[in-house]
Amino acid sequence: MLDQLMKNLGYTFRDPNLLVRALRHPSMGADNNQRMEFLGDAVLEMCISDRIYSRMQKLQEGEMTTLRQRLVCEDALALIARKIELGKCLLMDKGCEFSGGREKNSVLSDAMEAVLAGVYLDGGFEAARQVIDRLWPDDLVAVKRTLDPKSALQEWAQAHLCITPRYELLEESGPAHQKEFLVAVLLEDREYARAKGMSKKKAEQTAASAALEILQKNAGNKQA
Repeated sequence: MLDQLMKNLGYTFRDPNLLVRALRHPSMGADNNQRMEFLGDAVLEMCISDRIYSRMQKLQEGEMTTLRQRLVCEDALALIARKIELGKCLLMDKGCEFSGGREKNSVLSDAMEAVLAGVYLDGGFEAARQVIDRLWPDDLVAVKRTLDPKSALQEWAQAHLCITPRYELLEESGPAHQKEFLVAVLLEDREYARAKGMSKKKAEQTAASAALEILQKNAGNKQA
């Protein structure tokens, strides 16, 4: 199964243990893929940013940001994960599997980031870039055109308030294999919402969704 996954990736690991670790869902205990997910997120964003900057010189900054957000969002990652049949290779406990874990966008996107981190750790930045170039088209037309909550909040805040939201980690709790993060979203120095999640990214997305709802509701009340 790992051989087929590497074939689908277009990359053969020199150290297959890195790939195995990238496939370990947090339900498997402390030795899971969450740290690799963190690294893979940064690798993907850097590679996509470099590609957009180099190939799409007519795009302005805002257009570049929007395209990058579309290419690295959860829906895009899950789409690529399904393309390489990543779900069937994931290592997770029976409870997570029975609840449909192998098909959840959140699980697939996290694992996809972890696999990219594995490629980076195994073969370096150039190897990761080549994998991303093979798997990611410039515009994922199959991805839903609706922006993820963080992207939607950023666009709304910049358009209506000329402010970029920022996120603050308030608390980190729980054992190493089952961390929970409390994050607040602020516009300037005002906190608009806070939320918890099993990763900082999930907490930020939930907080962003709540903040956007508040801002849009307030804007609607002012117009009424």
